[in-house]
Amino acid sequence: MRPYEIVVIFDVSLEESVIRDFTDRVTEHVRTRGGTPGRVDRWGRRTFAYELKHRTEGYYVFFEVVAEPEVMDEVDRMLSLSDEVLRHRVIRQPEHVAGRRRVAAPPAPEPEAVPAGAAERTE
Repeated sequence: MRPYEIVVIFDVSLEESVIRDFTDRVTEHVRTRGGTPGRVDRWGRRTFAYELKHRTEGYYVFFEVVAEPEVMDEVDRMLSLSDEVLRHRVIRQPEHVAGRRRVAAPPAPEPEAVPAGAAERTE
């Protein structure tokens, strides 16, 4: 089992219920194939930086999934064949990153203290 992230951009002309049904279908597909669907973030309607398939906006949905590569191949195929999806990306995450998303970076190490007379010495 490997960790993955999936980002899907839906057509904004779709109703919210159609997008919700499609995301439920993706998570159920992963679950029935032995994977573990994680967090699903609905980022909502966003404006594109450039036109995509003659559209200027899309509805973004972000998934976190832990599954076998074969299951993700099926999901990738399902997303690419769907008319509702404008674009999608499936990204495999490194094992050490899985489960630690959205965690603040550790603080930078403190610089070593300089002894009191060290800065005044010239050589």
